[in-house]
Amino acid sequence: MRSDLSETLTMMASKRSDIDPFRAMDVLAEANRMIARGDRVLSLAVGQPAAPAPQIARDAARSMLDHGRIAYTDALGRQDLRERIARHYADAYGQTVDAAQIMITTGSSAGFNLTFLAAFDPGDKIALAAPGYPAYRNILRALGLVPVEIEVDRTTGYILTAEHLRAAHEEHRLAGVLIASPANPTGTVTPRDELRRLVEYADAENIRFVSDEIYHGLAYGRAEATALEFSDRPIIVNSFSKYYCMTGWRIGWLILPKALLRAAERIGQSLYISAPELSQVAATAVFDATAELDVVRDGYVQNRDLIARRLPELGFRDIAPIDGAFYAYAAIPEGESGATQFAADILQRCHVAITPGTDFDTRRGENFVRLSYACDHATLAEALDRIADRRAG
Repeated sequence: MRSDLSETLTMMASKRSDIDPFRAMDVLAEANRMIARGDRVLSLAVGQPAAPAPQIARDAARSMLDHGRIAYTDALGRQDLRERIARHYADAYGQTVDAAQIMITTGSSAGFNLTFLAAFDPGDKIALAAPGYPAYRNILRALGLVPVEIEVDRTTGYILTAEHLRAAHEEHRLAGVLIASPANPTGTVTPRDELRRLVEYADAENIRFVSDEIYHGLAYGRAEATALEFSDRPIIVNSFSKYYCMTGWRIGWLILPKALLRAAERIGQSLYISAPELSQVAATAVFDATAELDVVRDGYVQNRDLIARRLPELGFRDIAPIDGAFYAYAAIPEGESGATQFAADILQRCHVAITPGTDFDTRRGENFVRLSYACDHATLAEALDRIADRRAG
């Protein structure tokens, strides 16, 4: 017969699992429960394109299914997809990338896991911007790494600068830094010259530079730069989820320095075996869907213009520059009790789902919310009208 102590120990979760929830997904789950009982909920909570994957990608997948055999691939991914990604960097950025340094991943989430495991050791400190994507700090903590959150605000356009990085390194002796541009939740784009300064400082101080470029293709009136333009040392994380409208296909890629490639491959062999071959085939084809995808992107531009105009009218304040991606990050209207309660009230009374800023900034986030405008234009307009009706009432 087991003792009470042994039963208690058996039932306990690991200490490493004690991380914050991803509140955007909690909001989505509640919205889905409301939809299941018949409510018409409009979601501005999750960064997921409303558009389907392009036709050419679906056709390629359908042909693969008709063939019948979908197999494991090498842990690094299918060679044709890796070569096509390398060609994309030549076409889009004028950069020569060796396909041998590209690793196909099960979405960018797996890419971050592989990056953190291959590049850092437990206890290493990694700089992140706050507000920032919550999965960064959650994955880091679960892996025994230490996120160093650097607060950014409107004084620097909500971007992390080289001066921020220098000050943090002097205090914490950083092993790495992760920069996202365009960023989630703010939508801000790091200017090319600032990105260069960040990469050059990281190289000079032997700080591993991780560049999250999953929203590339979705910058509006701002030039995009890949960190590879300034050095061959950064790790690039990218994905087919956002611009390419392939969230549920779970497919992304890494570009790795040669010194890390075999380490990431070994870890990937045991963690994932390989990214799904069906998704790899569809992803290879989707590079030829630019015309279709640019129509979707034009829809985001219309949504961006609408939300930029309406948010101040609805009382939202301190709105981060909406340079790219498909998010608006803003302080809640004066008089509200806090972002968590505000978002919950909007969901229950207006049937509109938005994400409280506590997901993205553990210290200041209770004053902010994130709204995604990846939906269709009519949905966004109606959602904002519902919020306006609450304010008027």
